[in-house]
Amino acid sequence: MPSAKWSESEKRVARRVFAAALQRELADVMDEFKRRAATAKEPEDMWAVEQFLATARREIDSKYDWRYSQLDLVFGRLLREGRIGEGDLQGLSEDKLVYIRRVASL
Repeated sequence: MPSAKWSESEKRVARRVFAAALQRELADVMDEFKRRAATAKEPEDMWAVEQFLATARREIDSKYDWRYSQLDLVFGRLLREGRIGEGDLQGLSEDKLVYIRRVASL
């Protein structure tokens, strides 16, 4: 399934869903960063904040892969994590939705 072609309308849906999920996740990381930075009391607390950001960046960079060959896997993972809902994927072909649901169930 990962090699299936994406129609122009599916590409628009994918861009919208991908961008919205990424922005929400970045907002979550920003909120957590601010919370951690605000509670830092000692100089060594800075390094824990830095480690949090480095880890979050690696996870986001590996999760949000904008290649059409990977989007069904990305969407499956985001669905499993609750970052997107099935309704967000409306407009994708049924075969893509079946595959995304399968990935989400793993």
